[in-house]
Amino acid sequence: MRIVLTVNGRPVEADATPRTQLADFLREHLLLTGTHLGCEHGICGACTVEIDGEIARSCITYAVTCDGARVRTIEGFDDDALMARLRQAFTEEHALQCGYCTPGMLIAARDLLRRKQGLSRAQIRAEMSGNLCRCTGYMGIVNAIARVMAERPPLQQHIPRTASGWLGPAPGPTALAAAAAALPVRVAPPPAEPHEPPPRRRPSLASREPVRVTVGKIEEVDGAVRLAQSFVLEHPRDAVWRLMSDPEAVARCMPGARLDGPAQDGRIAGRIEVKLGPISASFAGEGTVEPSPAEFRQIIKGRGGDRKSGSRVTGSVDYRLSAITGATGGEATLVDVVIAYALTGLLAQLGRSNLARDLAHRLGEAFAQNIDAQLRDPVGASVPQAQIGGLSLALQAIAAHLRAFLARLLGR
Repeated sequence: MRIVLTVNGRPVEADATPRTQLADFLREHLLLTGTHLGCEHGICGACTVEIDGEIARSCITYAVTCDGARVRTIEGFDDDALMARLRQAFTEEHALQCGYCTPGMLIAARDLLRRKQGLSRAQIRAEMSGNLCRCTGYMGIVNAIARVMAERPPLQQHIPRTASGWLGPAPGPTALAAAAAALPVRVAPPPAEPHEPPPRRRPSLASREPVRVTVGKIEEVDGAVRLAQSFVLEHPRDAVWRLMSDPEAVARCMPGARLDGPAQDGRIAGRIEVKLGPISASFAGEGTVEPSPAEFRQIIKGRGGDRKSGSRVTGSVDYRLSAITGATGGEATLVDVVIAYALTGLLAQLGRSNLARDLAHRLGEAFAQNIDAQLRDPVGASVPQAQIGGLSLALQAIAAHLRAFLARLLGR
């Protein structure tokens, strides 16, 4: 289903299956990997995030239940004064070792500090018992929280809860009060505090037909995998060119791609995140942009390396826009895209596999959908930088192979 939520202050609109956990959505779809997965049973607290001002376990919270909610991960606390003081205290008190529990520990500690003051060390231990650490023995963690708690005045005001109710896993922060007040007669809840409602999805985006992508033959030329794709956007060519001539806008629509900033003298720098199940890579590098406005054509070339695997990649995206008449008789644009890439090093064999080629195909489809969504809703900026994770792309490719096998088996 289509969900709309605000993550770290940024509107996000994406597709999610009903069984997708919020933690997987944050990590796989949005590449917010500061949210860690430990036990995946809601026990260890490494996946703790903030939902509508209340902390929750994202590993046992469904992403679809957060439709319309405001979610804050550890990446969203960079400018938070209380979190900054906590990070400093954690460093000074040696409150982290391997660091795996630290994001969830910091979010839980901040929530404790904004709710309570003047606790003893034993009380702090009890309050933080829902977050497990296998390295430090908790001494430094308790010391850091006690140090910040002793400071006056409080560094952060309480954030009022929204009227949407509890969206995290059961039983929730009001479970004991609800159980004590359970009566045969239902009592109406008190009026909610006024708040600014989160942005909601637009019907035109949720109900529109997906862009159909035509894929040409995938071939290997001079050691590089090359594939051609084309799709039609029901938008005038000038409007499409204004978007696609901007390298930063193009990167926002390409799953896994991020630029460090705007192009400078035709040069760009950034990274591409790739994840195929247990295999993950982060290729950081630089590239060039070669625009040809008279031809409505642009070529983006790049190269980079993954330090973890020692692999390197070179690639290019070449797209040309042609003005045509759309299906409804209005102005439309035919986009012809040629994608080429070559891998060397440890991941080279993976890059030549049929799975990797299918993933490139799926990435092209996601790119077309994101371009169309950005053109339809330029003000909302609701297209995330990585709308589809590598795992979901892999599952789509495997499903396509399975459907083809069954069709051959049945002779249809």
